[in-house]
Amino acid sequence: MSVLNWLYDAQITIAGHPITWREIIGNAFGFGSAIGGLRRKVWAWPIGIVGNALLFSVFIAATFHQGAQVPLFGQAGRQVFFIVTSIYGWWRWRGTRAVHEAAGDDHAVSPRWATARERLAYVAVWVAGVLVFQWLFAVIGAGWPAPRWYYWCDAWIFVGSFIATFAMARGWVDFWLCWIAVDLVGVPELWHSQYYPSAVLYAVYAALVVYGFTVWLRVSRRESAPEAALVGEAA
Repeated sequence: MSVLNWLYDAQITIAGHPITWREIIGNAFGFGSAIGGLRRKVWAWPIGIVGNALLFSVFIAATFHQGAQVPLFGQAGRQVFFIVTSIYGWWRWRGTRAVHEAAGDDHAVSPRWATARERLAYVAVWVAGVLVFQWLFAVIGAGWPAPRWYYWCDAWIFVGSFIATFAMARGWVDFWLCWIAVDLVGVPELWHSQYYPSAVLYAVYAALVVYGFTVWLRVSRRESAPEAALVGEAA
C-alpha cells in the first residue's frame, strides 16, 4: 500500500506549484491518443482510456483529501464519459479497420463530414446538454464558492468533449472543430484553476487539432469510405 500511495501522491514542483505525475503522465497519454486519432489508428482509443483514468484521479482528488487543488467535477465527469465513448470508438474502429484492410488500406476509418441531419442532431444535443448540466453542476456544487460562469464553462467542456469523442468514433471531420470549441473554454478554465500541465498541454493540443483538421479534410476529399458498406452501419 505504501508503494501505491507513493505512486498516487508522487509529484514535482514547477515554478512553485506542485504537480502530480498522474497529471503529467495522463496528459501525455492523451496527447498520444490525439496523435493516433490523427493517423487513424485503432490504438488511439486504448491509449486514451489510460490517460482518462489517470486524469479522472487528478480532477476528482479533492473529493478525497482537502489539500488538493480546486476540484473540477465537470472535468472529472467527462473522463468517465471519455472512457465509455472510447470503448465504443475502439469497437467501431476495429470493425471498420477490417473493412479497410480487405480493401488494401491500413487506416481504421475514412473521414467524412457529418450530414446535415447528423450535424443538427449533435448541435442540438450540445445546446441542450449545456443547459441541463450547468444547472446540475450548480446544484451539486463545486466544493468551493465558484462563480456562476464556472458551471457554464464546465458544462460546455463536459458536453462538448462527449460530442467530439463520439464524432471521432464516427469518423466525422467535424470532431476536430468540436475540439477547438472545447479548448477555447477549457484552456482558460484549467489555467484559472491552476492545473497548469493540463492547460499547457491542451494549448499545444489545440495546435495539433488545427493540423489534424487540415489532414482529415484533405483525406476526406480524396478517399472513399469502404466502411460505408459495413453491415449494421448505424448511428
